Amino acid sequence: MKKTIIIFVGLLILGTGVFLLCEFFWQKNNNSPAPIIIGGDKDNHDCLVGAGYSWCPSSEKCQRMWEEYCPEFADAFKIENFDDCVSAGNPVMESYPRQCISKDGQHFTEETNIAPELNDRIILENPIPNQIIKSPLLIKGQVRGLWFFEASFPVILTDWDGKIIAEGHAQAQGDWMTADFVPFEATLTFNTPTYKNNGSLILKKDNPSGLPEHDEALEIPVFFEMK
Repeated sequence: MKKTIIIFVGLLILGTGVFLLCEFFWQKNNNSPAPIIIGGDKDNHDCLVGAGYSWCPSSEKCQRMWEEYCPEFADAFKIENFDDCVSAGNPVMESYPRQCISKDGQHFTEETNIAPELNDRIILENPIPNQIIKSPLLIKGQVRGLWFFEASFPVILTDWDGKIIAEGHAQAQGDWMTADFVPFEATLTFNTPTYKNNGSLILKKDNPSGLPEHDEALEIPVFFEMK
């Protein structure tokens, strides 16, 4: 008899525990907040605000203001520098420094740590800083016309110790008698250093006067492809 009572009490306790556990999960599921749909908000013109669309009165349609021009929002999305240009989704040239071109054709230059004072005077397309190079090396880019003398300027390649291993002249690929940017190209042939793989490429403004106050140069680090 005593054993039967013990079994009955045990089953009662077990059943109560199961009941309370089920009640807990039922309350939890029924008190959960309704799921939130992200990006589903719309404005009075039925534009999907969560996806970045706004109503443009001029075009009378929903559009992303950084993708399509809208006069009414021109001031809000005015591009004044490289970061603004990139944020607006415009293409970026893989050069040094990088250049961003806005939809209306403006060029914006990225500020750099290497010779920032030359950012508005020289654009190097190949090689760029820390690039791995090998012989023959094609050097190309754009410089202001005032960088040339007789349509050329010196280019120098050094090894890790500053020893010159190649030098030559970059040639203008257009009319250089201008203050605007002019494309240039140069090719250097060299023997790859065998001790260390780092060196420098130096592009010097041609200075026929010889006066130090007219000297300018862009020096970038490069790495040699070791065999």
